[in-house]
Amino acid sequence: MKHPCTSAMLAVLAVPLLSAAPSKEIVEMQRDIQLLQQDVREMQKTLQGQLTELRALVGQSLETSLKANASLGALESGLRDRLAQQLSGPMTGVSTKVDQMSTDFQSVRENVNAMNETLTKLHAQIIDLSNAVKILQAPAPPPPGAAPGGLPNTTGAAGSSGPPPGVSARQLYESAMKDRSAGNLDLALQGLQEFLKWFNTSELAPSAQYNIGQIHYDKNDFANAIPAFDAVLERYAENNKTADAMYMKGMALLKSGQRTQAAQEFLTVIEKYPNSEVATKARTQRKALGLSSPPPGARPSAAKRKR
Repeated sequence: MKHPCTSAMLAVLAVPLLSAAPSKEIVEMQRDIQLLQQDVREMQKTLQGQLTELRALVGQSLETSLKANASLGALESGLRDRLAQQLSGPMTGVSTKVDQMSTDFQSVRENVNAMNETLTKLHAQIIDLSNAVKILQAPAPPPPGAAPGGLPNTTGAAGSSGPPPGVSARQLYESAMKDRSAGNLDLALQGLQEFLKWFNTSELAPSAQYNIGQIHYDKNDFANAIPAFDAVLERYAENNKTADAMYMKGMALLKSGQRTQAAQEFLTVIEKYPNSEVATKARTQRKALGLSSPPPGARPSAAKRKR
């Protein structure tokens, strides 16, 4: 027969042994979490290094593009000067020389356009990579049903102000443009607004803002179209949508009955982009208003240049 004191001592010693099993599981879970966090940190370092390299490449590409644009401007100016010189002298061989210079000029323009397209794609990839890094840098959620310290989780998941995981700038932009082509203007407008909310520094941002104005214009909502086109001109540096936005702002002003302001906007287009297709359309609109326009190739007066 066991002594009562011996039974009591055995019961007391059994309590730590029973609680040891849960403590071991918690230690193993903490170790797994530490290993997972270490893997995430290593992945962050790798992605951050790749992002730094991509940014350096974009910087170099932008510098090359700027130099190419400067060369293009110099070539265009030289073309005009040489044409003026040839027209002031004998006409023999002028046509052949003009054709050759036009061909050279077109080749340079195509190369610059191809470079700009490559930069746009590269910039979109950098934005996607940046978003991936931000997602990895966010703290990992606690295990289901648990919170730090082993307490039940009753707070719920926190919301995110960024784009949904896996959504890239180009995907969102192209999806909105597909909606517009299909006639789903409200859905396209919502998609473009979300694009600018998350990717307002993307190379595609000016085009997204321009298409917002175009959708308002197509819906005869000229009161919203005018400031939308204005945003293209005010928020972004000169880009491939600047001239179109200026012209469409004039059209929205004209449709809303603001003829004087519209005529001035058309004149600005003609003066800034005299040989462009959009300048031709602006001249047509001014002619319909009974107003004259500077001819192609004409330079603004000294008073205009001082502005």
